Amino acid sequence: MKPKKEKILVVDDEPNIRHILETRLTLRGYEVSLAADGEEAILMFHKELPDLVILDIMLPKLDGFGVCNELRKESNVPIIMLTALGDISNRVTGLDFGADDYVLKPFSPKELEARIRSVFRRVNKADILHTKNSTTRSFCIGNLFIDTNKRQVLKNNVRIRLTDMEFNLLHLLISKAGERLSRAYILDNVWGYTPERYGDTRVVDVHISRLRAKLEEDQANPDLIITARGTGYMFQK
Repeated sequence: MKPKKEKILVVDDEPNIRHILETRLTLRGYEVSLAADGEEAILMFHKELPDLVILDIMLPKLDGFGVCNELRKESNVPIIMLTALGDISNRVTGLDFGADDYVLKPFSPKELEARIRSVFRRVNKADILHTKNSTTRSFCIGNLFIDTNKRQVLKNNVRIRLTDMEFNLLHLLISKAGERLSRAYILDNVWGYTPERYGDTRVVDVHISRLRAKLEEDQANPDLIITARGTGYMFQK
């Protein structure tokens, strides 16, 4: 029995980019579907149920932020956004809307393919660990109840919705509680690649900010996820 092909939805209004990615990703064994604008992206997502979305920001009809926002209302599917090299604000905004990562345009197809492989390795690893762990591992930290088997977090007995990436980040921080973790270490262990540019670690900062907004009583004065000056972050029980 042949293994199931992973599905990727590529959303970009530039025909040459869609063609290049469709060709390369198909040759690498993925099942690829395409969309040229934001509205078509939503339709194709519901039709194809992809395992990963490659999403350009600048789209007709509905931009990438709007698409990301709509998808996050119903799905934790990994989303990699494509964004212009010099536009830092767009990168941060995309992450704030729930994207897992971004790749800068103009991009190297090899770099994007490496990010895709990292995503699927991460997903497959989580599935294996979930299968192996037959007993529920849960614990309380202050007003938080964390179930690592069900990948759920309750705050004051109310479930907090985390994306898969946010939960992976939280799990890493908790597993290394009391240790100062560099941004590069976090990026390598959660996103699965090492930073090549200074801006690569910005994705860590934005996800930390999102976690704090969901988990901390006072995001401006966090008690759990502490900034380790000059290093990165530390989880404090």
